[in-house]
Amino acid sequence: MVDITDKKNSLREATAQAIIRVNSLKTIDAIKKNKVPKGNVFEISRAAGLLGIKKTSELLPDCHPIPIEYANFDFKIKDLEIQILCTIKTIYKTGVEVEAMHGASIVSLNIYDMLKPIDKEIEIQQIKLIQKKGGKTDFHKLNSKVNAAVVVCSDSISIGENEDKAGKAIEKALNKWDVKVDDYSVIPDNIEQIQKSLLSRQKRDFSIVIFTGGTGLSPRDVTPEAIKPLLDKNIPGIEESMRSYGQNRTRYAMLSRSVVGIKKSTLVLALPGSTKGALESINAIFPEVLHLFDILKGAKH
Repeated sequence: MVDITDKKNSLREATAQAIIRVNSLKTIDAIKKNKVPKGNVFEISRAAGLLGIKKTSELLPDCHPIPIEYANFDFKIKDLEIQILCTIKTIYKTGVEVEAMHGASIVSLNIYDMLKPIDKEIEIQQIKLIQKKGGKTDFHKLNSKVNAAVVVCSDSISIGENEDKAGKAIEKALNKWDVKVDDYSVIPDNIEQIQKSLLSRQKRDFSIVIFTGGTGLSPRDVTPEAIKPLLDKNIPGIEESMRSYGQNRTRYAMLSRSVVGIKKSTLVLALPGSTKGALESINAIFPEVLHLFDILKGAKH
């Protein structure tokens, strides 16, 4: 199956539709008056649909098992057509559109099975997805361009003893969200140099300035101390999101002192210096964090 361990939980919703056409109004009348020999068509089919939804991952090999938290079936009769709507909701890492379509298809098959003794000309005419919400579907790209500067804070990398991997990995990750890295630099773990680096890039109107490294607890980890005094506003929610995401993947994420805030119209991020920690932080907040630039221009939450 596709690896979804990097994805974030979010509210997922999908609605699928199935349409059945019967051959006679007598069939419709039997459904409405509950005179179908096999029982109440809609109630039994609703039960079959619920079972079908839960077994989707057992029948379709690439579907992930999903904790279904809400499922509903609506039935509408118009002339000789029976319309079935299957709506599913959950909070999970991947969507539920296949589960919704599977539920609608099982309901339509069960209705077919229940009605075939009294109507030999039933047709299942359509099964399709009506809508889906959640995940990347809900992210709307910004109209304006967003660029970034990446600053690697490391004594050893700055003097050539070690090679930077985290900064390069951040640049690659940002490209996926159309955030262009126009500036890349390496500096030592020094408060004065870190502050100069932030102020100079803010004056150059970078949308985002990302520092990687120096957020731990060793004596030379001073990036938070350098950045915090310069911020106009801290954004604790983003910091909490990064730590929560990381804690689900490594027990030591709680020791990180990542900092997030804004300096005028520039978003400032101080991320861990490890490649894994830096990428987890990026995965935790992108692309949703880009909505911040709409807010700074007056948009509503």
